Amino acid sequence: MRKLKNDLELLKGQGMLRTLKTVAGVQGPKVMLEGHEVLLLCSNNYLGLAGHPDLIEASCAATMRFGVGSGASRLVSGTMELHEQLEQRIAAFKNTEAALVFNSGYAANTGILQGLVDPADVIFSDQLNHASIIDGCQLSGARTLVYPHRDMAALESLLQAESSRRHGRFLIVTDGVFSMDGDMAPLAELVALKERYEALLMVDDAHGTGVLGATGRGTAELLGCLDRVDLHMGTLGKALGCFGAYLAADRVVIDTLINRSRSFIFSTSLPPGVLGAALAAFDLVDGPEGAQRRQSLEVNRKLFAERLQQGGVDLCGSATQIVPVLTGEPVPTMEAARRLLDAGIFIQGIRPPTVPAGRCRLRATLMADHRPDEVRAAADLILEILAELPR
Repeated sequence: MRKLKNDLELLKGQGMLRTLKTVAGVQGPKVMLEGHEVLLLCSNNYLGLAGHPDLIEASCAATMRFGVGSGASRLVSGTMELHEQLEQRIAAFKNTEAALVFNSGYAANTGILQGLVDPADVIFSDQLNHASIIDGCQLSGARTLVYPHRDMAALESLLQAESSRRHGRFLIVTDGVFSMDGDMAPLAELVALKERYEALLMVDDAHGTGVLGATGRGTAELLGCLDRVDLHMGTLGKALGCFGAYLAADRVVIDTLINRSRSFIFSTSLPPGVLGAALAAFDLVDGPEGAQRRQSLEVNRKLFAERLQQGGVDLCGSATQIVPVLTGEPVPTMEAARRLLDAGIFIQGIRPPTVPAGRCRLRATLMADHRPDEVRAAADLILEILAELPR
């Protein structure tokens, strides 16, 4: 125990110690934190659906009808009508043959890669992919080659080199929207490469689902290649306001995962209340209110990002509702986050190992139900506080 305590003290001295902050009430544009109302600028509840009355009503109705828990894993007795209904809805949403629901984004990525890829195969993974993808690659046993972030020439060089000694399948895996930089994968180029080299393409669209594209189908819809992606992974717990994750793909892929994916096979399935809310969320995203919320989110994103850029801030190439404010080192980053919280803005400082050394940032996330005046004032305050800190 002494070593653990010493390690924590070392982290604290380096400005790297992580602690939990408890918010009270619904995950709305403002929350109560330690007795004070603050503007929430660090939630992935992008469309503001986590407290939407339609989702709450659907969750309550499903719980009243089907109970609180699912009772078991899906292969034992835990597959319920709502699981099948939600998977059919997701497959229709992504225009695929089938879908499979997982208990979290982390469970999905680790379970998909572990269940689908063999040691004879090769995975090509973007340098800035989410930790769950990195862990899934390791669990798969396949050889994993990491290409520089969004560098299609480097990726093609790797594909060419591996083609001459190919024994198994190729799988290219990428985030759709990168969670720390807020930039997007070049999916049109990735699709062309995967077709040229007969690879599968998996896109983790956790941060694009519901938000990007004319109908909220995500990054691939926005970039015009929705039907050319093989494996559509997404989450229910961000823009859709619920919990859990999914893969949408060909039927043979889904059936393989039902038989091989350890995170699916050995987990008690999602409860009815979550499934009911998720079904309502897809209906809302598909309707006029979903379109209106996407439009409001884009207005807020542009206002916030443009204000910061005018102040000379490096936003790491963000083009989405994830807006990183590059700060550099841990200590000034956390001091900026502390001062902002004191001023009524809840925003997280991001440090290694989540981001590389020297690339710490304040990670701001916009929501559809933030008010434009709140967004503008928050950007101005960030600029003011950054100007006061040593860089």
